[in-house]
Amino acid sequence: MLQAIESLQGQIGLRASCDALGFSRATWQRRAKPAVAKLNRRRLTSSPIKLDPEARERFLKLAHSAEFVDKAPPQIYFALLDLGAYICSVRTMYRILAAEHEVNERRNQLRHPNYKRPELLATGPNQLWSWDITKLRGPVKGLYYHLYVVLDVFSRYVVGWRLATHESDELAQQLILASCEKQGISPGQLTLHADNGASMISSGVAGLLERLDVRKSHSRPGISDDNPYSESQFKTLKYRPEYPDRFGSYEDALSYCRHFFPWYLNENYHSGICWLTPASVHYGQAESILDARHATLTAVYNLYPERFRNGPPKRYKLPEAVWINPPYRRVPEEVNH
Repeated sequence: MLQAIESLQGQIGLRASCDALGFSRATWQRRAKPAVAKLNRRRLTSSPIKLDPEARERFLKLAHSAEFVDKAPPQIYFALLDLGAYICSVRTMYRILAAEHEVNERRNQLRHPNYKRPELLATGPNQLWSWDITKLRGPVKGLYYHLYVVLDVFSRYVVGWRLATHESDELAQQLILASCEKQGISPGQLTLHADNGASMISSGVAGLLERLDVRKSHSRPGISDDNPYSESQFKTLKYRPEYPDRFGSYEDALSYCRHFFPWYLNENYHSGICWLTPASVHYGQAESILDARHATLTAVYNLYPERFRNGPPKRYKLPEAVWINPPYRRVPEEVNH
């Protein structure tokens, strides 16, 4: 086929010859080229441009000298060039120093510490509190009112709140102290959890907690999940239908809070505590309410069992324990017999 194309090529041209014989022009050109012998590349035992041991030692001695010991390879390289000398490339200098474990960061770099994950447990009210501060937008841009809230993690009961025009650790101390006195907190009874705001980590608050014998706990920096109960309560506060885009004055914000917190404590059925109100859980009314609910459902079941497709109604149970970051459950390793 190749010979036929070659004989016709001089008469009618390559394209017409390939078209007439139904042969690809690219294939003909590829096959018509003389075969190029592949180079027998042997594996080199060493690179021909590799620095000899004598030059390597000369560079190390130079790099360790008083003149260059504190300079980076590019500084050494161009300083030598200005002196009319050349030993090796900058990259080779780095390779030699790396082989000697001499390429390290010598500056005091900021490194983030590995903060411990807080794991806090509450099995009843007044064992674990969480507190935080949120901002309520005022009448003009840049003006905020600061709402301090102390929350019982087990019952979701707000044991104390305060609205202020500014954030201050002194106000935080007053609120914490008043909340402990109101709830009758004994020394060593309570753990108080907070994030890492200025008021939360202030020396004044820390000193107060030490005097009250209240254990303190803090979230890891930048991790809001370490303080979920306060964040959730603030979301409930700000997602109410009557919550405004801005408050017209401090008095307006205070009036809103005075209406919100009684509703939240006594009327809001909370999904995390079996749809009970925080006040009923905090003050020991939960079991009687759950018993009454179960009795009502059982009576309806006895009259209309067909309405309960899953059988008799089960009694709701209040969570026995509430965690901030429960411990990781480790799956036991399988044992091969």
